[in-house]
Amino acid sequence: MRPSALSLPRVALAAFLAIASSAPARAQHPLADPPSSKQFMGRFDFEMIANALAADDRRFSWDTHWVGSFDLVDYVRGRLTFLADYQAMLGSELQPFDPNQSKYTLEVSSSVRAGLTEVAGVLLHVSRHRGDRPKDFGIAINVLAGRIMRQFDLGRGTLALRVDAGKVIEHSYADYTWMAATEAIVRRPVTPNVGVFARGYGQAFAVDSAIAGRDRQQGGRVEGGVRFSGSRGAIELFGGYERVIDADQLDRQAREWAFGGFRLASN
Repeated sequence: MRPSALSLPRVALAAFLAIASSAPARAQHPLADPPSSKQFMGRFDFEMIANALAADDRRFSWDTHWVGSFDLVDYVRGRLTFLADYQAMLGSELQPFDPNQSKYTLEVSSSVRAGLTEVAGVLLHVSRHRGDRPKDFGIAINVLAGRIMRQFDLGRGTLALRVDAGKVIEHSYADYTWMAATEAIVRRPVTPNVGVFARGYGQAFAVDSAIAGRDRQQGGRVEGGVRFSGSRGAIELFGGYERVIDADQLDRQAREWAFGGFRLASN
């Protein structure tokens, strides 16, 4: 069954609200065609991403990701999903490609489908590390969250929405206490092998002001580009703008930059 169509004004409003509020960029998304029988390892996706950053700080030149996610079991009424994301931030302080910090994201979720909507419980772990710089203490958070996902049919395209909200149940160095996130992705085919897309997300963290003396933190990202699909994979070329919360893991400051890059993805 195809999701019900939305009018363009309502789609635009939904996308704006999604972009303006909060969210991580890579995570579980609704399946366009859920299976009608139980499946083991019914979905596996992999992405390799590199963004060149237009930043005025030599610590931030390239942002790279290797992301893998899969549904271990799809039990028709929902699914058990795992995700791993390794991020390496490269600067140009010591050499042209200087991997000065990295971030590991691990996620497990279990969902229930309610008609066209999928609701999931999520356990998320994020840890941050220095590259060739000294750091003798841990920086990490564990989050217990809820997630709502839905994909809408736009006639000649689709709109996928995702909203997360959760409690930080454990943290080291970080001052976060609660998080909220949302993401909107609009896709439209141009030919059987070429399509265009726009993605927006935002994220917000409530904080314990006693730790670092600061208030709620907000960030987000908007991007648009072209997707070229082949028989076994696809490449996306895109550009956009981003505000990153705590871009460097130690100085507790947000950074903003324009970017351009590519994404290699499995079909």
